[in-house]
Amino acid sequence: MKTAFLTGITGQDGAYLAKFLLEKGYHVVGLVPRRSTVDRWRLEYLNIADHVEYKDGDLLDVSSLTRALKACKPAEVYHLGAQSFVGSSWEQPILTAQVTGMGVLHVLEAIRETDPAIKMYQASSSELYGLIQEPQQSEQTPFYPRSPYAVSKLFGYWTTKNYRESFQMFSTNGILFNHESPLRGLEFVTRKVTHAVARIAANKQKELRLGNIQAKRDWGFAGDFVEAMWLMLQQDKPDDYVIATGKTSTVEEMCKIAFDYVGLNYLDYVVIDPELYRPAEVDILLGNPEKAKRELGWTPKTQLEKLIHMMVEADMQRVAKA
Repeated sequence: MKTAFLTGITGQDGAYLAKFLLEKGYHVVGLVPRRSTVDRWRLEYLNIADHVEYKDGDLLDVSSLTRALKACKPAEVYHLGAQSFVGSSWEQPILTAQVTGMGVLHVLEAIRETDPAIKMYQASSSELYGLIQEPQQSEQTPFYPRSPYAVSKLFGYWTTKNYRESFQMFSTNGILFNHESPLRGLEFVTRKVTHAVARIAANKQKELRLGNIQAKRDWGFAGDFVEAMWLMLQQDKPDDYVIATGKTSTVEEMCKIAFDYVGLNYLDYVVIDPELYRPAEVDILLGNPEKAKRELGWTPKTQLEKLIHMMVEADMQRVAKA
């Protein structure tokens, strides 16, 4: 039985990946920082909380990472842990740099000290492209990060690549475009919208305040994207891959899908709030997943409309129980 070690296991991607790996027959170990409480609601939502082993540790403490790796002896490490909300990175840029940027270096160092043969997946981000240099972004598109989060992710991307080339480690970057699910946090725009739609439909909320609804994103389903993470570590050689749907939609279009699902007109409820605009906006992201399709055999299965319907339905159930 292979052991996989996951940072960020209590997040959206960590929960879906843990479920995917358990179904593949892995022993799954998750890193959990010692806090006053550890929120495992996503793992409980997927009914896997009791099937995962947990190890205390912190991305800011490389010694704790090394001890965890020595204890569980994984074949694969999936580094998903980060301060992952772009908006918060403007308010906490130093913390974001330490956790999202330096955290990658700490994981790589822990692997190098423990067992350099361990395969490592690094969760990179489409935010690396920021002020886009090409209409559709591939592995060859130049990066232009536009937030402290994206700059931190850029450090993690190049550190991963550097350790691969310097120490011949199997370290790979998955440049994932936006991926959503019913397990997404409320601070992310898709879940903010679907949660609001559920509350408005239940007469518990009267409006939805948003910033730039003309921003375009390439949205996929997190449950589809975790398969690509796994496939990257099953290759003979490490490499970097864009994971995306290859389609882009505006926030406004996404809102319309969500409100239409409950028979409401989004124009009656969406309010534009200038305070919600970012200091440096990323207007459009559109990924080119051809390399992943060609080399990994991966293609997304869930269309945006189905994804948003799934999220609204889950939020309606939550609101009904509240």
